[in-house]
Amino acid sequence: MSSRDTANVLWFDELHREDVNLVGGKSSSLGEMTSSMDVPVPYGFATTARAYQYFMNQTGLNDKVNDLLASIQDYENSDELHTACEQIRHLIVGATMPADLAADIEQAYADLAKKMGQTDPFVAIRSSATAEDLPNASFAGQQESYLNIKGAADVVNRVQQCYSSLFTDRATYYRHKQHFPHEKVALSAAIQMMVFSKASGIMFSVNVADGDASKIVIDAIYGLGEYIVLGKVTPDHFVIDKQSMKIVEKNIIEQPVQLMRLPGGGTKEEPVPDELQGQPVLTDAQVIELAGYAKEIERHYGCYMDMEYALDTNTNRLWIVQARPETVWSQRNKHNGAADDEDVVDEADAKVVVRGLPASPGLASGVVHVIDNPKDIDQFKQGEVLVTLMTSPDWVPAMKKAAAIVTNNGGMTCHAAIVSREMQIPCIVGTKSKEVAATDVLKTGDVVTVDAKNGVVYQGKVASMLKPKNGATAAIGQVVAAENFAPTATGVMMNLGDPDLADKYSSLPADGIGLMREEFLWTTFIHEHPLYLIEQGHPEKVVNMLADGIAKVVRAMAPRPVVLRFSDFKSSEYRNLKGGDKYEPHEPADLLGWRGASRYYDPKYIEAFKLELAAVKKVRNEFGLKNLNVMIPFVRTVDEAQKVTTIMRDEGLIRGADFKVYMMAEIPTNIILADQFNQFVDGYSIGSNDLAMLILGCDRNNDTVAHLFDERNLAVKRAIRHLIKAAHKDGKTVSICGQAPSEYPEFTNFLIQSGIDYVSVNPDMVKETKRNVAHFEQRIMLDKATGRGLQDPTDYQW
Repeated sequence: MSSRDTANVLWFDELHREDVNLVGGKSSSLGEMTSSMDVPVPYGFATTARAYQYFMNQTGLNDKVNDLLASIQDYENSDELHTACEQIRHLIVGATMPADLAADIEQAYADLAKKMGQTDPFVAIRSSATAEDLPNASFAGQQESYLNIKGAADVVNRVQQCYSSLFTDRATYYRHKQHFPHEKVALSAAIQMMVFSKASGIMFSVNVADGDASKIVIDAIYGLGEYIVLGKVTPDHFVIDKQSMKIVEKNIIEQPVQLMRLPGGGTKEEPVPDELQGQPVLTDAQVIELAGYAKEIERHYGCYMDMEYALDTNTNRLWIVQARPETVWSQRNKHNGAADDEDVVDEADAKVVVRGLPASPGLASGVVHVIDNPKDIDQFKQGEVLVTLMTSPDWVPAMKKAAAIVTNNGGMTCHAAIVSREMQIPCIVGTKSKEVAATDVLKTGDVVTVDAKNGVVYQGKVASMLKPKNGATAAIGQVVAAENFAPTATGVMMNLGDPDLADKYSSLPADGIGLMREEFLWTTFIHEHPLYLIEQGHPEKVVNMLADGIAKVVRAMAPRPVVLRFSDFKSSEYRNLKGGDKYEPHEPADLLGWRGASRYYDPKYIEAFKLELAAVKKVRNEFGLKNLNVMIPFVRTVDEAQKVTTIMRDEGLIRGADFKVYMMAEIPTNIILADQFNQFVDGYSIGSNDLAMLILGCDRNNDTVAHLFDERNLAVKRAIRHLIKAAHKDGKTVSICGQAPSEYPEFTNFLIQSGIDYVSVNPDMVKETKRNVAHFEQRIMLDKATGRGLQDPTDYQW
């Protein structure tokens, strides 16, 4: 056995790409670029897989970990899994590292300091997982990164924290599903000189949007690179031609914030200075320099590469901090583009590979990217087809990039369905309910055509299906002026959550926004739990980012009204926000747990709710956008309605002629006690998804009983009819923002016959619904005038 095999620490210039088994993919790649290539890589060393195994053996942790894993009765029970994994991580972080291993790491850090001519240099520490017998072991850990670390003791501590990241809930669950024993997984920590980044980004030696191998793409942001991965900042985008080495495309984006290092260690978010707003992050010369490194790295590795870089603030020098093979297009284009032709199939020969529920209509073709673990969503590229078990709100940044979405689970009202309809991304859900789960048959790198109108996924690119029929149709919203929409007494509103879509949809003939979901703003822009931000001393971040996102929509729609629904995350969704673990309970059925109004007055949460109110006040008072109104979700009792509206009044949000407070009507008590709720609100918006679920006692996200879930059930219709009558008696309005009017035109007819004031639908259904409503209203007038209309024999009274 060579000394390399028994070493606890190896320097980058001792490592090569074939050393994955010794130090994992990330560390071996840094070693390869340092030892065998002429590209600038911050110097450093890696702890070995052998060091990790030695640590686990010497501390006796292997047996303890095995015992805790064996104690998990049901891996599907998230609470049980979380408890065991949390104990394991605490054991690893709390163990005393063997003295000789700690000494080796501390000595290497001291040697690094000498080589760099610095005392206690700042370093970045990144985990690099390896697993025997697996070609791709990226699932093994969460790929933790610790930036701006200083001092030998802290380096040793962070290495231990990297070790513990192998046992996150998701990584442990995934290994269990793969029947992969934890002893076969090991972890290396790469410790390299910290680049004090004034700018950073990612680059690919292939255009990942379309697989064009003659191009290099470079994305750039101000500050540290974490924000490009999180999707918190939209980067500058450059496309470079490999042959001429000229920039052929340049898209410069205003970037509001950047993540910066603190002089004493750690990081913090700062605004990008005004003078840099709208300025390119990189000069043309820097872009070309990076493109040269990308070409060299691709030539050396012999495949398309995915790379990260940083621009040092002190020296203005560019550094390559990571390089890995690009997976999707590497598999697709291995025959120099011939595969593109091979993947095109005639419609007559198109083979169906999977079927599901057509959740959001549309046609798209692209390369499949299967994501089992939500922590891997940062690897998802623009224009790919997202294939997964199920999405949740923290997936939105990835979903926005998808050409199409296909999920194993879920029904027509699941998160993936609702969000994709709003963003007009073709989406098929619940493939498992049609006997074949998408993730069982589709693999990363496959090319497919998704016909989401009919719920069918075809193998290959069915080019004839993708051609526009009768010439290209104009983009939605661009030809409204040329279309004629009859005025309607019943308002047709629009559901919208994503502020980036507001301008695009503002020209639709909608009478306003009937439902703006606040959750989009949290998962797309804020990312952090409100109580965590309060604890960190940054409550203003919540207020400012919420206000900016809300204002974008309110401005675009002005003077038409916008109804903002306050946050309605479930506890598991809040927990996914940074810092959320500390504040969120583990609830067995969080759909019926601590959500909506019950949070707002709770002493544990009220300060976070006040930040939401402050954002609304900022939009209305500071920005002067008085067309913003609000809605309270999931109000279980009349007492809750009183408590929440009292808090709002105390915070300066008082109902009046130009400020309306609405309430979601989604719980049977909202209907039964509408006469009592009326005193606290100006009107209601029916959430027909939750209302149908709670009237029918049927979990709308459960495939097993999905066939029973139907918003058109007579019990639901009777409830709606009763609410409209009770609300109108006291001069209150009633709207609906659930899925039913978008899905079923005849349901819209029932609502109009019942006297509803507004219907709120997804953007793709606004025009059709506007025409339907006009037709139904004219029919009512005609029937009244002639007395010869069709009679509805159904008794809607209860």
